[in-house]
Amino acid sequence: MNFTRILPIPGAVTSQNKILTISELTRRIRSSLEQDFFNLWVVGEVSNVKKPTSGHVYLTLKDGDAQLQSVMFKFTANTVKFELKDGMAVLAFGSITVYEARGQYQLVIEKIEPKGIGALQLAFLQLKERLEKEGLFDPAHKKPLPMVPQKIAIVTSLTGAAIRDILNVINRRFARVEILIYPVKVQGEGAALEIAQAIKDLNTHPDIDVMIVGRGGGSLEDLWAFNEEVVARSIYASKIPVISAVGHEIDVTISDLVADKRALTPTEAGELVVPHYDQLKDSLEKIRARLIQALYNKITIIRSHLMGVKNSFPFKRPLDRVLRLQQRLDEITQRFVSVSKHSLELERERLVGFANRLD
Repeated sequence: MNFTRILPIPGAVTSQNKILTISELTRRIRSSLEQDFFNLWVVGEVSNVKKPTSGHVYLTLKDGDAQLQSVMFKFTANTVKFELKDGMAVLAFGSITVYEARGQYQLVIEKIEPKGIGALQLAFLQLKERLEKEGLFDPAHKKPLPMVPQKIAIVTSLTGAAIRDILNVINRRFARVEILIYPVKVQGEGAALEIAQAIKDLNTHPDIDVMIVGRGGGSLEDLWAFNEEVVARSIYASKIPVISAVGHEIDVTISDLVADKRALTPTEAGELVVPHYDQLKDSLEKIRARLIQALYNKITIIRSHLMGVKNSFPFKRPLDRVLRLQQRLDEITQRFVSVSKHSLELERERLVGFANRLD
C-alpha cells in the first residue's frame, strides 16, 4: 500500500501561525511606516482642498503618477500665511502615518511652502490682489493730511528707533504740537491685533488730527504684522488720516498701500506730518501777499467803476436832466390844454347849432 505524505499548504492556517486582526495588522503597518517615513519633504501639486469647521485642512498632493492624501491639523493650518489653492505646486514637510479607521496612509503636514516663491511673499501677493479688488487702495478713499495739526497720535513700539526718529523731526520742525503715543508690539505673535486695536481706540478721540503707524526696518518676517489683513482693514476704516511709516524705502507693506499717505521711513513721516516752522512762515507770507493783491485788484475794479459812473453825463450834470424833464412836462401840459380848448370849442358850436334848430 502506497502512502503519500501530505505537506501543509504554504500560508495555510496552522497552530504555529500568528493570526492578526485587521486592527493589529493596521497598527503594525502604521508603526513600520512611521519609523521609516518621518520628517521628510515631499513635492507635489495641491488638489481637493477641504476646510471643515474643525479648522483642520485636508488635501491631496499629487504628481503625474501618484497621489498622497494629506492633512494639516488646526494648530499647523493657523500658521500658514498664504491660501492653499488647487493646482498650486508646494513643498510639504511632515511624516507618514496611517488613518486606521480607513486603513489609509497619509502625510501629516507640519510645514508647507509654495514652490519657487516664499510663503510670506505669496501671502503678500494674494492679500494685495484681494484687497485691491475690494477697493481698499483706491485713491478716492484717501483723506488729505491737515496742514497744521494740533494733536498727533503715534502707534509704534516705545523701544525702537522709529519713535525717536519721529519725535526728533517733529520737535525740530514744529514743536508747537501735542503728541499722543500708543505703545504696541510691532512684530511677533499678537502684534497685528495690538496695532489694529490701537487704531480703533484712537478713533474714539475726536481731537486727534492725524496718526502715524509704523516701525523701523527689518526682514519680511519682522515687518509682517503690517501685512496682516486685520491691520489693513483698521487703517481703511479709520476716520483719522493715517500715515504708514514701515521700514525703509524698499519695504512696501499692505499698510503702506491702504494708508492715506505712505512715508518711506519713520523720519519722513515726521516731515510729512508737520510743516517746518520757517516753511509755514513763508507759506503764510505768500498767502498774505496773495490776499493783499486780490484786495487791491478788487479796489481798483470798484474805483474804475465809480469813475465811470461819475464821468457819465447824467451824473456829471444832474440839473440838466431835471430841466429836460421839466421841459418835457411843460410840452405835454401845453398840448393837453390845446386839445381841451379845441374840444370845448367844438362842443360849444354843436350846442349853438342845436339851439338854433329849436328856434
